[in-house]
Amino acid sequence: MKSIILSFLLLISIASNAQNFRPGRQIANDDASLAIQYYQDGEYEKAAVLLEKIFASPNNEGYFDIYFNVLLKLKKYDLAEKTVKKQIKQSADNEMYTVALGKLQQEKGDASAANKIFSEVISKLPKDEFRIRMLANNFYRFENYDYAIQTFKHGRKILNDEKAFAFELLNIYRFKKDKPMLMQEYLDILPTAPQMLPQAEAVLSMIFEDKADYQTFQTGILKKIQKAPDEEIYIQLLTWNYIQQQEYDMALRQLIAYDKRTKADGTTLFNAVYTFVDNGAYEAAIKAYEYLITKGKENQYYLPAKIELLNTKYNIQTKGKFKVADLDILAKDYQVLLDENGKNKNTLFAIKKWSNLQAYYLNQPKKAELALEEALKLPGLSPQESGQLKLDLGDIYILTKQPWEAFLVYEQVSKQFEGQPIGNEARFRSAKLSFYQGNFEYSMGQCMVLKAATSQLIANDALNLSLLISDNIQTPGDSSALKMYADAEMLVFRNLPEQSIKKLDSISIAFPQNTLADAILMSKAKIFIKAEQYENAVAMLKKVDENYKDGIWTDDALFTLADLYEKKLNDLVQAKIYFQKLITDYSGSMFTAEARKRFRNLRGDGV
Repeated sequence: MKSIILSFLLLISIASNAQNFRPGRQIANDDASLAIQYYQDGEYEKAAVLLEKIFASPNNEGYFDIYFNVLLKLKKYDLAEKTVKKQIKQSADNEMYTVALGKLQQEKGDASAANKIFSEVISKLPKDEFRIRMLANNFYRFENYDYAIQTFKHGRKILNDEKAFAFELLNIYRFKKDKPMLMQEYLDILPTAPQMLPQAEAVLSMIFEDKADYQTFQTGILKKIQKAPDEEIYIQLLTWNYIQQQEYDMALRQLIAYDKRTKADGTTLFNAVYTFVDNGAYEAAIKAYEYLITKGKENQYYLPAKIELLNTKYNIQTKGKFKVADLDILAKDYQVLLDENGKNKNTLFAIKKWSNLQAYYLNQPKKAELALEEALKLPGLSPQESGQLKLDLGDIYILTKQPWEAFLVYEQVSKQFEGQPIGNEARFRSAKLSFYQGNFEYSMGQCMVLKAATSQLIANDALNLSLLISDNIQTPGDSSALKMYADAEMLVFRNLPEQSIKKLDSISIAFPQNTLADAILMSKAKIFIKAEQYENAVAMLKKVDENYKDGIWTDDALFTLADLYEKKLNDLVQAKIYFQKLITDYSGSMFTAEARKRFRNLRGDGV
């Protein structure tokens, strides 16, 4: 922080001097640059000689900060005091010099004298917002943060405005990591500045260290709610606070109580449920949607709640080990929704979800095929919607053993959306289809084109697939092993994970000398992640990291490991270790930028 303040002071000096610059003053400017360099290098005696000369010249008051600071560094307190008092005499209205005098007393160890000076200058403040802010800034520049706070608080009193200077106070509390005051300031300001809620949540989540901080904040919020039970911003804040502690049922209870108490239309609750879903709190989300549905068909959230209820159940029931009976009921619920509201552009999402259930979970891909072909005929679809439908249909054609139809659909979308994300996705699906079929040369050719795709993810996936192929088609034995691997990947595509793992395990038995070990480990890890068997996935990923330092999958493995530790296993220490390892060892990876951002966030940078 001191280096930041010094830079600020130097900029003031330079700016002030620049305003008075004339060609004849080139030497003075050279002296100033040299003095600043001496200061930065810690050569204070040399800096003092030049600065004394510069400051003595007319109109060079802008160099006061750095000159005064040099004198303090050298403990030349008498000269510093003489200089400050001279400036006070010349500019009695400029509180900066009075604050500097107090700072001098602090440096000399006379805290009582310093406090007397500071208190007096604050007490003399006029009812002038600009003057108040300037005095606080002067305290800040001399690192007297508590007196800057006192200035702003006194300013609130004389202006009779308890909300004044909120942004400035928040910044100081945040810098000082003064959690109690930061909490209180946000609680006080949010009702009149609700737009600051996202900032408050972001700042507090970075500065809070443990559950105790959240519980302290929770107490403060509840006190506010007691005084203002209908203040929506406090309900939103309390909901966020519960969610941070993973107390989703408590958050839901508050939201429903607020909705009932205020006889609201459900807007606050409906908007909050997205946060439940994003955090994987599906059961709480389901309860929320069910409550909204009970408000009746005339409520604006009746249909949206029914839709999101089905989608949330879909997210739950298609994760991990699914139950066919449950998914069959869910498919029927989607069908009821379609029967009630018709098949149209607005219910396209339900058609796609229903088709996905039929194709990948209920072993009815032909039904899905017919549904998507019919959906393509719906009026009003945008080109993007039609294109995405065709990609989904192409996938179904693979399941119904019509690879040529799938290939034609992918090619059609690829050409229609050449160079666009959906077009690149179509080309990559075509490459994967060729890979499944063992047509490795064509697949690799498609991937080589995609290496220049604007989508980093597609480009990375295409690069990995092309390298996988090129590394494993050198001999007939390699190609045969790769074909078995492609068959295993096809089983994953068909949502048959257990069969896929058996096929992957059999590769090393049939071809002991194969070079697919890291790819096999990575495929298994992905299967385990989808099945929510995170510890098994971690074991696979660690083997990739430990045994294949130069492999094509190692950076993927490291990022996935860090992501699992952060989001699924709640081990932030391990998450930081693997993010850091990725950043250090694989600086050219497409994952590095995101890893660096996530690592800094975990470390608490920027708080």
